[in-house]
Amino acid sequence: MDFSNMVDYLSDMDMSALPSRPARRIGILPLPGFAILSYAATAEMLRAANLQARAPLYDVVNIAVSLGEAAQSSGAAQVTCQAQVGEDLDLEYLFVIAGGDPVSFDDRRVLSWLSRMARKGTKMGGVSGGPVILAKAGLMEGRRMTVHWEHAEALAEMSPHLMIERSLYVIDRDRVTCAGGTAPMDLMHALIASHHGAQFARMVSDWFMHTEVRPSAGPQRAGLVERVGSRVPAILDAVEMMESHVADPVTLADLAGIAGVSPRQLNRLFRDKLGQSTMVYYRDLRLRTAQALLRNTPLSLTQVALATGFANSAHFSRVYAQSFGEPPSAYR
Repeated sequence: MDFSNMVDYLSDMDMSALPSRPARRIGILPLPGFAILSYAATAEMLRAANLQARAPLYDVVNIAVSLGEAAQSSGAAQVTCQAQVGEDLDLEYLFVIAGGDPVSFDDRRVLSWLSRMARKGTKMGGVSGGPVILAKAGLMEGRRMTVHWEHAEALAEMSPHLMIERSLYVIDRDRVTCAGGTAPMDLMHALIASHHGAQFARMVSDWFMHTEVRPSAGPQRAGLVERVGSRVPAILDAVEMMESHVADPVTLADLAGIAGVSPRQLNRLFRDKLGQSTMVYYRDLRLRTAQALLRNTPLSLTQVALATGFANSAHFSRVYAQSFGEPPSAYR
C-alpha cells in the first residue's frame, strides 16, 4: 500500500464508529532479563492503536518488581515503570513478559500478587517465558496455553499436566499466552480486532508493515524441512519420530520402519544428505535438547539425563563432554 492509498484508507475509515468507552487499562510486568522484542511487539501495537484512533483506546501501565526500579531487559534497554508489584491495580489485562530462565523464577511476592490479581478478575497474560511464570503462580490449571519453544520442554518437565500447545498464541477464556518474539503482534492484532473490529486492527498492523498476520495456531519454528535441511521423505519421517522420542529413544529398526526403508538404506540416506549416520544424528538431537534443559531449567544432571534418554548421569556426562568439549556441569 503506497502513501496515497494509505491516506485514502485512513480517511475512508469512520473513526467515530469505534466504541466510545474509557480506555482499557493494560498492565505489563517485564521481569528482569525480559526480551525487548517481546515487550515492544506487545506494547507498541497498543500505542499504535491509540495513534491511529486519535483517541486513548488503551492505557498501558508498566509495572516494576520493586518501587523506583526501571525494568532491565536482557540487553541495554530499560522500561520506565508507573506502578509496582503489590499495588491493587484496576486492570483489564495483565501481561507478564519474561526471558532467561523462567523455570527457576521463585519470587513468592510476585507469584502471590499475580494470583491475587487473577482472583479479582484481571485477565492474565504471559509472553515468551511469561506463561511459565503464570504456571508457577498456579494460574494455568485447566487452561490451554503456549510458551516460547525454548521453554516448552522445561515447562512440560516441571508440570506434565499442563495443556501446552506449540502455537503462536492461545486465548482460553481469561488466560492469554503467547510465544514471544514477533508473535505478540499477531496476538495484539486479534485482541484489537475483538475490541474495535477487524478493519481497525488491520490498519494498526499495516502501520507496522505487518501485512501477513498469522493465525493463533501458526507454527513457532521453521518447518521440519528447514530445520533438517533435507526434503527426503524417509529422513523427515525418521527425524519426526526422533523428536517425539527424546526421553525414550527408539531403535534404528524402528526409525527405518516408520520411514519405509531398510536400516541400511536409512543410514545411507542420512550419511549422503546430512553427513552423519542415523543414530549419531539422533544422539546429537538428544544432546541439543539436554543442553537447552541445562540452560533453561534447574533440573539436576540426573533428571536431564533421564529426560533425554540416557541411562544415568555418568553416561550422559561422558557423551556430552565428548560432543561439546566440556562437561554438562559447566553450564551451571
